[in-house]
Amino acid sequence: MKIFDYIEEESLGKVISVDTTSVVIQIENIDKLRSMQVNRLVALRSSRAGQHLVGMVHKIIRKTLLDMTEEEIEEQQAINSDNTVRITLIGTFYDKYIDNLNVFRRTLETVPEIDADCFSIDGPKLTGFMNAISFQTGEEIDALSLGSYALDDEATAYLDANKFFQRHAVIVGSTGSGKSWTTAKLLEQVANLDNCNAILFDLHGEYHTLQDDGIKHFKIAGPGEVDDEKGFEEGVLYFPYWLLGYEDMVDMLVDRSDKNAPNQSMLISRTVNDAKRNYLNEIGETDIINNYTVDSPIPYSLSYVLDMLKRLDVEMVPGARENTTKQGEFYGKLSRFVARLENKMNDKRLAFMMNPPDAVLGWEWMNQLSEVLLAGKEHLSDQKGGVKIIDFSEVPSDILPLVISRVANLVFSLQQWMEKENRHPISLLCDEAHLYIPDNPNSIGNFEAAQKSFERIAKEGRKYGVGLVIISQRPSEVNRTVLSQCNNFIAMRLSNLEDQNVIKRLLPDNFGGITEILPILDKGEALVVGDACLLPSRIKISEPRNKPDSGTIDFWDEWMRTGKESVIDKAVKSWRLQSMQ
Repeated sequence: MKIFDYIEEESLGKVISVDTTSVVIQIENIDKLRSMQVNRLVALRSSRAGQHLVGMVHKIIRKTLLDMTEEEIEEQQAINSDNTVRITLIGTFYDKYIDNLNVFRRTLETVPEIDADCFSIDGPKLTGFMNAISFQTGEEIDALSLGSYALDDEATAYLDANKFFQRHAVIVGSTGSGKSWTTAKLLEQVANLDNCNAILFDLHGEYHTLQDDGIKHFKIAGPGEVDDEKGFEEGVLYFPYWLLGYEDMVDMLVDRSDKNAPNQSMLISRTVNDAKRNYLNEIGETDIINNYTVDSPIPYSLSYVLDMLKRLDVEMVPGARENTTKQGEFYGKLSRFVARLENKMNDKRLAFMMNPPDAVLGWEWMNQLSEVLLAGKEHLSDQKGGVKIIDFSEVPSDILPLVISRVANLVFSLQQWMEKENRHPISLLCDEAHLYIPDNPNSIGNFEAAQKSFERIAKEGRKYGVGLVIISQRPSEVNRTVLSQCNNFIAMRLSNLEDQNVIKRLLPDNFGGITEILPILDKGEALVVGDACLLPSRIKISEPRNKPDSGTIDFWDEWMRTGKESVIDKAVKSWRLQSMQ
């Protein structure tokens, strides 16, 4: 059954001007002009039978003679176009496309002819059109849906889930706009899949309320967990120093302004290589010795590296004359470097990295960590937890970008070194991405290597089955290279002009007008544009089963409450323990 079965009496007006992607129609009936609304959908008769061009109302103009100059009056009277509507063309609707009925495609094979009729898409036709779009992106069962269309509450808004995760996505919105709610809605649907595989970087522990058979919670070990040697079974993760690459170690330990920085960087490479060789010899992995590099994920003794650096810093070597000595090449040049390394090793905040339990230095531990992070739901021992939520709330902010980016890089590297037919796709959801994927790396410290990791994943990840979902309240502060690789946008209310402009620049020119609604979106409403959504749409996000613990505190209501227990002493103790447990 055809959805667009218009008759001539339903025409709003006729086309008087045509551009590449936009048209102007003239409306003679003033009542019909009043019924028009910006961002509503219209259908224009195509020159080809069985086709309608779909457009979105961009601007409505009504001019009276009192508003115009004499020249404008003459021009308007000449073309008789005082009441006009400007429409942006967004695609073509086919009554039949190959063997399918009622198909919408975001392509323009033709443009309307002059005097072509324009019709409103509303009522049953709007519901039919929205449903036709929805079922093109997936079947109702197991399809990805965020909610319903704002234009028609009766039509469920489905997204093409393959394109959403394949081609990277962005979820942005000001504080309180419903970002976390949207993320939770997305995750609960992913978690229901039989072999799901995703990781969410949770910076504030706000997603601990998400409970499902498909979700497992982990946290980066705090000082207490390190002392108790808790492990994977208790949901505790470590990220030991030996997983850091050469650039990461240099960023973390070397002061680039130090005149001895080149020597220090060179000695990191040399001593770490020696320490890894010693470890491989000890465990008998001789086949790896000829191929490993300083970046290979091989355990080694950090104490050995420190002892070597201390020795070189005070080393005396034979002099030119017999029975004499002189200062070695690095004598006195490593003192500050050694002090920085010792400080990092003794810093309890960094115990999960610099002083983890002995088990983390075992050869098999890397395999266990990789299994926890990369295994799909079907291949986990308990067949639960394909979605892994990692709590980074206790990780010091100065090394947070380094830790998160190395976790992401570990996932990417394992996928890269896996045979193509064995790769199981995985999505990385980066909450509060502006804190560790900033547009200006210097704003968070010298972690350029960390930024390069995410840029590489954004550019190459889809080849290896690694997708990114960037989540941020400040898109203007997120790395532009990463954002430019994202082809799907869920934009909630954005009140900051810079943030609005970032989203506008990333969208195609003919969609630019629709972004004007960004500052007026209601809480829980989103503008969805991209490869996963056939039609740029305003969507009302449905309520997730388990809401994240991210609600804004109601100051006034709380100030009026009495009888609430004071827990300040508990907060002081948690601060001292460096743990919320």
